[in-house]
Amino acid sequence: MTSFRAAAIQMRSGTDPQRNAAALETAVAEAAGRGASFVQTPEMTGAVQRDRIGLAAILREEQDDLIVRTAAELAARHRIHLHIGSTAIARPDGKVANRAFLFGPDGQPLARYDKIHMFDVDLANGESWRESAVYEPGGESIVCDLPFARIGLAICYDIRFPQLFRSQAEAGASVLTAPAAFTRQTGEAHWHILMRARAIENGAFVIAAAQGGVHEDGRETYGHSLIVSPWGEVIAEAAHDQPAVIIADIDPAQSAAARAKIPSLRNARAFQLRHEREQAAFS
Repeated sequence: MTSFRAAAIQMRSGTDPQRNAAALETAVAEAAGRGASFVQTPEMTGAVQRDRIGLAAILREEQDDLIVRTAAELAARHRIHLHIGSTAIARPDGKVANRAFLFGPDGQPLARYDKIHMFDVDLANGESWRESAVYEPGGESIVCDLPFARIGLAICYDIRFPQLFRSQAEAGASVLTAPAAFTRQTGEAHWHILMRARAIENGAFVIAAAQGGVHEDGRETYGHSLIVSPWGEVIAEAAHDQPAVIIADIDPAQSAAARAKIPSLRNARAFQLRHEREQAAFS
């Protein structure tokens, strides 16, 4: 595996896929111009749209989706690996997938990943989210071999489920990904610590492109796109919620070095959980 330059694109996607595709084109050109050979975009690159009727109006199957087509063209034009963090895709069975795509420098898709964990929560500020009411969860954890690293795919809320990332690290992934549209409330509380924790416990880089700011549909996302080293150091950050491109040089050998220092993958052991109960005393 060889060193490479990675970019994470911070966006503020609106409800119109055409405008979002234009913003994507501009940001990818900037990232490629700064030498990035791997470029990642956030969750819901194609549109941030809470309204189900509005979402249904723009949904397309993969072969007809504007973001998928644009991403393939951009990957080929700039000769890069382009990771679309996710976009909403109409499935042939009538359901909807929150789907990530990874394109090679020839514009061909190398991997797809459907978000496994659905963000079904009620937050303290009154926000309520039920992703499972719209999206069909995936069922497969995905790793993909690129010329410079083995990369694991995940999306946003997945970051709270460490077993997903551990499975990818155990499969040899030295770069983990968590493109996201974190709410401001949860981002302020947990964003940095979750990304750093997944990096530290797996001895892997974590790349997390984020949505940021107040969106057209009224949603507010945290921003703060990050690239974290296997030792848990933040090596690149957009320390705000504005659109931006962040860059970091990635040496997969640092993952091997971190795993040699703290060999938690090798030291893990199978175990059984036993539940003890206090027995009532009888006289």
